Amino acid sequence: MDTLYTAHAHATGGREGSAATDDGRLGIGLSTPKELGGPGGPSTNPEQLFAAGYAACFLSAIKFVAARNKVKVPADARVDAEVGIGQRDDGTGFGLVVSLKASLPGIDPETAADIVRRADVVCPYSHATRGNIRVAVAAV
Repeated sequence: MDTLYTAHAHATGGREGSAATDDGRLGIGLSTPKELGGPGGPSTNPEQLFAAGYAACFLSAIKFVAARNKVKVPADARVDAEVGIGQRDDGTGFGLVVSLKASLPGIDPETAADIVRRADVVCPYSHATRGNIRVAVAAV
């Protein structure tokens, strides 16, 4: 694979720390949700960051697939992502579960479902997680 772009980021302090990109475009505080035994707090967490990144990437994959098939994706198209975390069934660590729901207003349901299915093949997040975590995708 020829790498076209490489992102650089670092984190300090784990879930109670901060994360930033080396170019300064992103700098955020992190806090552990109460559901994971943390204090909660006003900052974000890795699962929210993963959900936002996956949603954005998946919508771009939808646009890519649609453009190849001469289908116009409306400006109000969106992908809602849910990322859950919990202890793995084998008890040795934690795992993730993802749900992606794509809303493509104005595109007939059959075409939308086909685009979403093919976007799941194109999206690098989907490719990276395939076989590692449960990911459900749907056109709604």
